[in-house]
Amino acid sequence: MPAALRMLSVLIAALALCQCSSGKKSWEYKYVPGKTAIIIHGKAVPPADAPEPVLRAINAGNRICDKPYRRGGGHARFEDSAYDCSGTISYVLHAAGKLDSPAPSGFFRKYGERGEGKWITVYARSGHVFAEIAGLRLDTGYNDRDSDGPRWTDRKRPIKGFTVRHPKGL
Repeated sequence: MPAALRMLSVLIAALALCQCSSGKKSWEYKYVPGKTAIIIHGKAVPPADAPEPVLRAINAGNRICDKPYRRGGGHARFEDSAYDCSGTISYVLHAAGKLDSPAPSGFFRKYGERGEGKWITVYARSGHVFAEIAGLRLDTGYNDRDSDGPRWTDRKRPIKGFTVRHPKGL
């Protein structure tokens, strides 16, 4: 193989490898007028032009955002006295009309469609799941307040090892 062709092959391979590892390392809040929710007194306030399923998801998140954390909370039924990470995400996706029954965190690694959604994005890995809804993060960890249950936050968090998915159409 001529030297120039070999060099071109090496450059193409290097470029491909760089693009594979250039994914986002953290989730970060970015305010976009008309598209991003805001937090007032711990509750999410949706943007005016959010579609109805997103409004339902935000309202559901607001209903449980002061509940305590309990491992397995929200797994047996959507309405519960406490929630864990997957119970939280199951609850809001069900309210949005995008999930029929509660699911464990591992389920969400193959949920919906690949990549970020326009309005809702689910970040899942073995043992944990959280969601971005209209730009805010709903999570049971890495929050501004104590992490004892589901909370809305705009605080940055690492996402290494998470699979990024979204509900179809959102």
